[in-house]
Amino acid sequence: MDIKKNYNQQKISLFTFFLIIKNFANVRSFIVLFCFCSYSLSSQIEKSSDKTITQSSRKLNVLLIIADDLNCDLGAYKNLVVKTPNIDRLAKRGLLFENAHNQYPLCGPSRASFMTGMYSNQTKITKNNMNLRNSIPDVITMGQRFRQQGYQSVRIGKMFHYDNPSAIGTSGNDDIYSWDQTVNPYGRDKLEEYKINTLSPRKYGGTLSWLAADGDDNEQTDGIATSEAIKKLDDFAAKDIPFFLAVGFFRPHTPFVAPKKYFDLYNKEQIHIPEISNDYLTTLPEPAVKSIRAKKNQINLEKDKAQEIKEAYYATISFVDAQVGRIIDHLKATGLDTNTVVVFTSDHGYHLGEHGHWQKQTLFENSTRVPLIISYPGIRNKGKKSNSPVELIDLYPTLMDLAGITTPKHVVGKSLVPIIKNVNATVRESALTRWRNGYSIKTKRYRLTKWGVDGELGYELYDHHNDKNELINLANNKKYQDIMDSLKLMIEKRILDASIKPEGLGRQFENAKLMQKAKNITYGDLHDLNGEILYYKNE
Repeated sequence: MDIKKNYNQQKISLFTFFLIIKNFANVRSFIVLFCFCSYSLSSQIEKSSDKTITQSSRKLNVLLIIADDLNCDLGAYKNLVVKTPNIDRLAKRGLLFENAHNQYPLCGPSRASFMTGMYSNQTKITKNNMNLRNSIPDVITMGQRFRQQGYQSVRIGKMFHYDNPSAIGTSGNDDIYSWDQTVNPYGRDKLEEYKINTLSPRKYGGTLSWLAADGDDNEQTDGIATSEAIKKLDDFAAKDIPFFLAVGFFRPHTPFVAPKKYFDLYNKEQIHIPEISNDYLTTLPEPAVKSIRAKKNQINLEKDKAQEIKEAYYATISFVDAQVGRIIDHLKATGLDTNTVVVFTSDHGYHLGEHGHWQKQTLFENSTRVPLIISYPGIRNKGKKSNSPVELIDLYPTLMDLAGITTPKHVVGKSLVPIIKNVNATVRESALTRWRNGYSIKTKRYRLTKWGVDGELGYELYDHHNDKNELINLANNKKYQDIMDSLKLMIEKRILDASIKPEGLGRQFENAKLMQKAKNITYGDLHDLNGEILYYKNE
């Protein structure tokens, strides 16, 4: 029953009772009692507005929307160039986390982490194309936990790792135990791969590639995924069953493919490309240099080419934003918005020329930081922002708490509900990210990165109050020695804790075998570079 309705009914009952006894001598005392009861009920209402709708007899639904390779170049994150009206609208309805970070800046390891609530040292997944059941067969994933509690768990698109774009239309490295139903969309972007511009001929995912596509949204893989999500929302509404719906978009991951109308939103000549001197590299430890110089054909791009590529990335973000808008609009149209928590995020960040680097796989802010927005009806601090350090693995326990479900013991992430209730609260001092033999922690102000087991390969220290772009390495600055010492102790403890086998995890295996990678020539790649049909591959 709605609590305000219940409150009014109780007020009427009290008034009726008052009329019955009004001729009694203790009327004055009763009035005092009545006022006290009214005040108590009013206070109850005020307090209840801060509680989630899990207080209702209906279970709280969960809609998780995740983009692939999306950084924080969004309007809601104060980017004045990228047009994202729908994500911005969602942020105004919920709480935006400004300081959220992934645990491994690579698709497969990151997704395995947040879907299990554990660090990569615990999942043992540090590469793409690894199935988590080969390393931690007894783990209870987020989707699996919702299934255990009577939810219908549905995946549409990419949640665990897929080679993108080669595995589009397949189940990739999905986990079958996480879902009651899965949908693998497959669109025009796959069928017309031969049209895509790329820095490496016939390669599209691991290199920079882009296309202003013909046709409309519904012909693209992510547009099809959105339409499928809308169908599922209709189904959920008709059956009135609790659900966990995970919608994983393949964009803006390369290739940057979107209908031409999204490219028309931008003027490439006005897009800024960072310029980095080669002298800058001398200030970094060798592993950091290797991370930003790994893609040889992406170094020192011509300005015009770099602007064209960055324009394509922005266009693809706007395309994803439009799909987010379609989903949240339909959520409202079905009435499910009154009982559904919506989460929007990405698996990791993305460089667009910052530090002279493109794509991800670094321990800089551009790669570790992700957008994170949580919204649900009655949320306190709607439209506000939190700068508290948080991690993607915190999503699992947060959704469990909001839904009133006990979190499995192996989950080491921390619930963000205290921050949702009080935007000034914190649940951790730092966010931890690993890349190969390096670890990085981000506090509210500082980033410390350690390379090597004992730091023998070097350190990086950045002060975000004065250097948000992380271009001035202060690790050897004597003025910051005390801060360095303090953060070194913090990062060592963070690494140790992230390496301990969690309670209740079950079996844990090292060096799990890689799954078979999707071929470079894929099911949708049926043409040569001129568009001529080559063959039909049906394996």
